[in-house]
Formats: sequence, C-alpha cells, structure tokens
Amino acid sequence: MTKISWKPGNMIYPLPAVLVTCGDTMDNYNIITIAWTGTICTNPPMVYISVKPNRHSYDLIKRTNDFVINLTTESLVKEVDYCGVRSGKNINKFEATKLTPEKGTKVKSPLIKESPVNIECVVKDIIKLGSHDMFTAEVVAVNIDENFLDENGKFHLDKTKPICYSHGTYFGLSKELGTFGYSVKKKKKSKNKVT
Repeated sequence: MTKISWKPGNMIYPLPAVLVTCGDTMDNYNIITIAWTGTICTNPPMVYISVKPNRHSYDLIKRTNDFVINLTTESLVKEVDYCGVRSGKNINKFEATKLTPEKGTKVKSPLIKESPVNIECVVKDIIKLGSHDMFTAEVVAVNIDENFLDENGKFHLDKTKPICYSHGTYFGLSKELGTFGYSVKKKKKSKNKVT
C-alpha cells in the first residue's frame, strides 16, 4: 500500500454529529451542530465539546455554565445540517427547524424532544486551544426515549438510526460488525453429545 503525506490536520473520522442546546430562557434558547465532541472520563462521567469563540452559542454556554448534547438520527439530518450553517444570532433555530424544546431535569438548557438521547452537562472548565475552546463538562443526567427500550430494559441506540459526519458528509450507520471483546471471547462448547 502506497501512502502520501499531507499537512497536519484533523483526520479522525467519522465523528458523531450532535445537536448541542444552550440558553436559559425561551427567548435565548439556541442549537448548534457539533462534531468535535466525545467522552473524556467515566467516573465522574465527563464529556467535551469544542466551540469557536465567535459562535453565538459560545457566550450562552459560558454564561449559563451548562449545555445539552442531543444525539441525532437519520430523521434529523436536515435539522443537523441547518443548525450547523445558520447562526442563532439572527434566527430562532427551534422555530426554524420545528424542533421541540423541553425542560431539562438538572440544567437550564433545553432538551430536544425529537432526539432519542439527551445528555445534560455542567461545564467544569474552558480550555483555550486556538481556533476552538474546549468546554469540559460533567454529565448530570441522561434522558432516553423509552420507545427504544426492550422488555429487559436494555436501550437499543442502533434502532434510533444514528448518524455520523465525515469530511463534510453525513452518513447513517450500517450493520453491526461485532461487540466489545468478541475477538477474544471463548467459544461455548456444544452441550449436544452424540450417543
């Protein structure tokens, strides 16, 4: 395999494409599409989002000290794109997209009703990095759509049809390829004996 060398850049793709909500009143609620987000700690549960300081949501999050990460689905892909290319300075994105704000259980920022998973976050630190600042945050609540729970209480995120983002393109996720640890899992011995 022949490779060529490119200039340094962010090539960790695909990424989740999430809708981050912020604000503390109906008048200033906003939605921003974020792809630079992820897990940074299990205990306490912590996540991050990276936001350019000139974005409208930046000052809202800094002032209220919280935000919500709303996971997205194939049915929300148009809204995901819209909220990434339009500024909330001039429009109400909830009205423009017809998404429904719901009251958070632990934070001032709203949840998006149409999202199957809403992750309520309280900012712990803002790290200045360059083009973007990283908001590290503790997860204080997770809200899930009970329609995706099975009879045993297991949540099936795959059934929500989540999306991801890669090089300017949104993708749905395809088939399951394996589960954690499958490569080293011991095969079960057959209980059937030939008599």
